[in-house]
Amino acid sequence: MASLANKGSTLMATLMTQARPKLNVFMKYAKVELTPPSPGDIPAIRDGIARLISGARTGAWKNLTVREAWLNTLITMEVCFWFYAGECIGKRHLVGYKV
Repeated sequence: MASLANKGSTLMATLMTQARPKLNVFMKYAKVELTPPSPGDIPAIRDGIARLISGARTGAWKNLTVREAWLNTLITMEVCFWFYAGECIGKRHLVGYKV
């Protein structure tokens, strides 16, 4: 029994040693990417929305490369899927609300 506990503690120490660099990288990017926008970011967000609307009006979306169009499609699909996942979590059911 003591050898099992010894192997378990050795395994946990090895796991923590190997996982620490990856967790540090994750935390570095999480601090930057997962923060809410600051008040200083609001003008940049407004400019981005204005460019999006003007690009839709002028037909600038017709001049995208296939790679850019595919990337935009994937991002749109990801946003829709996360919205759907949030809806399923919120209503606690896959197909509709329980009455």
